[in-house]
Amino acid sequence: MNNISKGKAGEALAAGYLKKHKYKILDTNFKTKLGEIDIVALDKSNKKMPYVVFVEIKTRASNIYGLPSEAVNISKQKKLTLVAEQYILKNKLFYGLMRFDVIEVVENDIRHIKNAFDALYD
Repeated sequence: MNNISKGKAGEALAAGYLKKHKYKILDTNFKTKLGEIDIVALDKSNKKMPYVVFVEIKTRASNIYGLPSEAVNISKQKKLTLVAEQYILKNKLFYGLMRFDVIEVVENDIRHIKNAFDALYD
């Protein structure tokens, strides 16, 4: 399986995982000139104020070269922050809270890292 197919399979597994855990998928593969956010979801587990969750999915065949989440470095975090900001502006989501999560998919095992990093700006 090539990397694109592996990535798409990982995204499908992650979306299913989120739905199973009561997240509402708002968007997938949101693209701008700056980059892409794999999944945008709504987490209503905080009953007073839902979270808009920006999810980066990293799929690997194994952990031989380290954890998939380690690929979400500072540069990637800054890029995701800017793309998330564009999503919020485009969709007028000026209410609520936002969070950045990372989902690792390794050999069909899923690890969900909630609040993996804070929004970063230069």
